[in-house]
Amino acid sequence: MNRPWWRGSVIYQIYPRSFRDANGDGIGDLPGILERLDYVASLGVDAIWLSPIFPSPMADMGYDVSDYTGIDPLFGTLADFDALLKRAHEVGLKVMIDQVLSHTSDQHAWFQESKSSLTNPKADWYVWVDPQPDGSPPNNWVSVFGGSAWEWNATRRQYYLHNFLKEQPDLNFHHPEVQEALLGTMRFWLERGVDGFRFDTVNFYFHDRELKNNPPATRSEDRPSVNPYDMQEHLYSKTQPENLAFLERMRALLNEFPDRTTVGEVGESHERSIPVMAEYTDGEDRLHMAYSFEMLQEHFSAQHFRRCVEQFFEIAHDGWPCWSFSNHDVIRHVTRWARHASQRPQLARQAAALLLSLKGSVCLYQGEELGLPETELAFEELTDPPGIHFWPDYKGRDGCRTPIPWTTGEAPNGFTSGTPWLPIKPPHTALSVEAQEADRNSTLQFYRTLLQFRKAHPELRSGEIRFFDLEEPLLAFTRTLDNHSLVALFNLSSETQTVSLAGECALEGPSQNALVHEEILTLGPNGFAFMLPVWGITAIQQQSNR
Repeated sequence: MNRPWWRGSVIYQIYPRSFRDANGDGIGDLPGILERLDYVASLGVDAIWLSPIFPSPMADMGYDVSDYTGIDPLFGTLADFDALLKRAHEVGLKVMIDQVLSHTSDQHAWFQESKSSLTNPKADWYVWVDPQPDGSPPNNWVSVFGGSAWEWNATRRQYYLHNFLKEQPDLNFHHPEVQEALLGTMRFWLERGVDGFRFDTVNFYFHDRELKNNPPATRSEDRPSVNPYDMQEHLYSKTQPENLAFLERMRALLNEFPDRTTVGEVGESHERSIPVMAEYTDGEDRLHMAYSFEMLQEHFSAQHFRRCVEQFFEIAHDGWPCWSFSNHDVIRHVTRWARHASQRPQLARQAAALLLSLKGSVCLYQGEELGLPETELAFEELTDPPGIHFWPDYKGRDGCRTPIPWTTGEAPNGFTSGTPWLPIKPPHTALSVEAQEADRNSTLQFYRTLLQFRKAHPELRSGEIRFFDLEEPLLAFTRTLDNHSLVALFNLSSETQTVSLAGECALEGPSQNALVHEEILTLGPNGFAFMLPVWGITAIQQQSNR
């Protein structure tokens, strides 16, 4: 009963541009979210996370902020935000907002002043560095979005750092005034009543003062990567030790306001991502939660999911993760993992059951509850800078950002009365909210059932986890809280598997392609089952369904 609300919570990510457009300009907005807030509440989630809604030139769709304490007119007004916040609280939803603190827009007043001279009051608020004698940048750091991480400014005769677009200059967190200013913007929203923050690129805040070159990354193939960023080990351009002290300052600020929370996005290499998540959340004076991209990639195996969870809790005994399978930066998981399933709806439901039964909090991305696949877009339909830059080898993030199909029929499917900023295509139209509300066997209805099941079993929200030693493609674990346990079993393949059970057992709650006969559990393609632990798993017999 004393567990904080965020511990074991389910957070629903809303990408405002693509959720619901109320004024017909083709871009989703705050009044549109307000119109559909009851729908979100009906899912059974605990909170919403709003991707950036601040004033922005939209070079990176709002992740280039030009004013931290306002609302972009595309999305509405501060009054619209207050109305949304009030209604969310009325229907039992917490509200978290994105904080993009590592960099600003180059149109932000801070940067405009900073770039004007070498001696202005904000001259050192960004990372400015003299060129090398031959005019080249100070080191080999590269941008996540391609090319050098350094951009020349003719007025100052210096380079400035941008880990992303050149329109997104990095703030200098080594400067005390920068830290104070950013904490002040956070206080503005806390006093307005928000329940927490999602911190974008939370490990990018500090850079190495000595500007040491990053070493090359270990590569498994001779051919260069599509994006040169992947060819470096980013030891000095991010994830610096000074970051921990600033996380503690942020936590101290949050502690002034009851029941608030934080979740940080950790963008790190495969080997370092889980350890950094653990380090950033361990104890009670840093982030409340963190997530990385470990479960947002191609990996789909029992070993991988088990490794992520066990490694995290081995390092951070007091830390807390927030797991997710899809978000606005990656290919939707029913497309990403399609080769592991014979039917997409079965994969969608299995993924939901797995995600919502792991130890930690959970983030669901809008449309995930509909089983939406990645949208195939033509080059001329793209808006995402890295997709345009690296096409066709990397198609960018637009495919996971297309608008929600609310109604059946022809596009734009209830999203807007105008022309949507990204197209809604037939594969999404067939999966509309309207169609799935009318189908008791739909993926949407399954999500509701599963979320109710999670709430009815506290062990799934905050219980301990223990994995069974099974072979691929079987994953099994128990969740235990106060002597109440639940066992979860998953067949992560499109071929039937069987598990021998010792003693009697019974299915508990939602399942898929699962059949118990005497002491044998049969899991069909992408099958899963929850069971009461009145037995033990003693043996496995794997059989093909062909």
